[in-house]
Amino acid sequence: MSTHAPAPGCGRGCLPRPEAITRVARPIQVLRLVCLAAVLLAGVGVALLVPVLTATGRARATRGWFRYLLRASGVRLVIRGEARLSTRLGGPGTLVAANHVSWLDIPAVLAIEPMRVLAKSDVRAWPVIGLLAARGGTLFIDRRRLRRLPGTIADIAAALRSGQSVLVFPEGTTWCGRTQGRFYAATFQAAIDADVAVRPVALRYWLADGSPTTVAAFVGDDTLLASVRRVVATRGLLVEVDVGPVADARRAARRSMATATATVIRGAAQVVAQPHLV
Repeated sequence: MSTHAPAPGCGRGCLPRPEAITRVARPIQVLRLVCLAAVLLAGVGVALLVPVLTATGRARATRGWFRYLLRASGVRLVIRGEARLSTRLGGPGTLVAANHVSWLDIPAVLAIEPMRVLAKSDVRAWPVIGLLAARGGTLFIDRRRLRRLPGTIADIAAALRSGQSVLVFPEGTTWCGRTQGRFYAATFQAAIDADVAVRPVALRYWLADGSPTTVAAFVGDDTLLASVRRVVATRGLLVEVDVGPVADARRAARRSMATATATVIRGAAQVVAQPHLV
């Protein structure tokens, strides 16, 4: 397993210049921030309600909350490929591996299908979101204490064996979206140990005119508040979730699985498919 924490992929220089962003009017920006705050507060109620709901009810409530979060931020969700991330119901879970660009990545994926998430331990301290993450069964990884990594991989494998799918970001850090980092192999070991499939997912950010953008990137020394304000100010922002074909992790080597998954996600940028707008 990797013995070092991934270095930051991109810096502020990857972000668009303020004058290059097509902005919505200031009152709309304020309205989006208010709506986003309201959705976050409502999430506390959802987190308290989830334990008493049926499995179907929990999935609907969680998926609906993340979709409202995207809408409140002024972001439209586009799905390409299959509309389902897990390979099957009633069996083992699926390791869903995605490239990492923004704090919007997790809401975009969970707005399609709720699942557990592997997130950095810093997320625990985020206002409201940290509480929701912990209540939602998020698995946390402390990249400053990699001696705990084998235990984290074992926890992911146990979740997969129990029928829960897990979302991981093998790059270990965010990149701006114009380029992609190395996919570290450690998390793929969990899929091999649990004998489950791997689902590659490519995340991309576009403007309504079809041009790619880095406006949603959360990189370098950018703060969460600054990134949120930049997102809610942008006109016509879309997040595209391109769901790739599953790969069988049985008898696979984790390094080759990581390389193959990264290749599929890079190649997805060149594939044109019929999108499903959500």
